[in-house]
Amino acid sequence: MKPYSPAFRRKITKAYEDEGVSQRKLANRFSVAPSFIQKLIKQYRETDSVAPKVRTQQTTPKLNNEHLSILHRLVEEHNDATLEELRDLLAAEAGVDVSRSTIDRALDKLGLTLKKRRSMPTKRKASVSCSNV
Repeated sequence: MKPYSPAFRRKITKAYEDEGVSQRKLANRFSVAPSFIQKLIKQYRETDSVAPKVRTQQTTPKLNNEHLSILHRLVEEHNDATLEELRDLLAAEAGVDVSRSTIDRALDKLGLTLKKRRSMPTKRKASVSCSNV
């Protein structure tokens, strides 16, 4: 979700200062969460700014390209393994301990799936009985 525009944020803080309306009423009036109003007013009081905060720190991925290639090979070798089994195999081979969710996201990133393809049963040939008449 994109952050609310600075103009919209200024409009909320102006209404809060000029009208003395409660934060809950502002939230209803502008159709936003009360927690957003609370955080916006706090930020405005502390920094005199209504600009959206910028995320500066991203979490580093636990699986690098080498781990992903190992995981890809493990899936090819053990094509019927579960996420839990792949996690254990990866931990044994690469020494990296991750959750099942991480394995699932990594497989999605690699474009792999653990679902088996549904095979169509072979058509049975009609049995023709040759009887001597």
